[in-house]
Amino acid sequence: MSYILQNPALVLERLLEHLQMTGLALGGAMMFSIPLAWIVYRWPRLQGPVMGLLGVIYTIPSLALMILLIPLFGLSSVTAIAAMILYAQVILVRSIVVGLQSIPQPILEAAQAMGMSTWQCWWQIQVPLMLPIVVAGLRLATTVIIALGMLAAKFGAGGLGTLLFEGIAQSGRYDKIWAGTIVVSSVAIALNILLGLLEQRLIPERQ
Repeated sequence: MSYILQNPALVLERLLEHLQMTGLALGGAMMFSIPLAWIVYRWPRLQGPVMGLLGVIYTIPSLALMILLIPLFGLSSVTAIAAMILYAQVILVRSIVVGLQSIPQPILEAAQAMGMSTWQCWWQIQVPLMLPIVVAGLRLATTVIIALGMLAAKFGAGGLGTLLFEGIAQSGRYDKIWAGTIVVSSVAIALNILLGLLEQRLIPERQ
């Protein structure tokens, strides 16, 4: 804690960098996972191959995956963010598909019988009903992305991982290691609690 108290401006800067990376990665992950989950939901035969491929990607060690992406994106923060997006896909796609499958078919048939379009069914029926399950998946994906963000410092992306790797490189600088670890753990716990509260608030709406 001594390093945090003595260098609040630097720690805050690293924290904001970390939050920015996390936000970009989560936004990108949702942007890809929603249409992919919709395709899997509409064509169930694709669920096995798609989820299998995403599962294989998830089993690749995080640092190895980032290194594999260097030829595509170079040694930059884009590489780290791309890896975060890929890692989150298996979690988000699965949660969205499960959320869609949990909606009783008679509800959708009734909505269509009332003249609702596919787009109206999506926004007014499917999204509200599946949201608690999706938020549960988002909680897990957020924790994974925050943890992976620590490795992003190796690729010049900044963030709280910078403190960790500087502490390792500088002999005896355990204060930096502890500072990075404490702050990133606090962020992960805080976001997990906030998303948990959001999930609980959405459950009555689903019921």
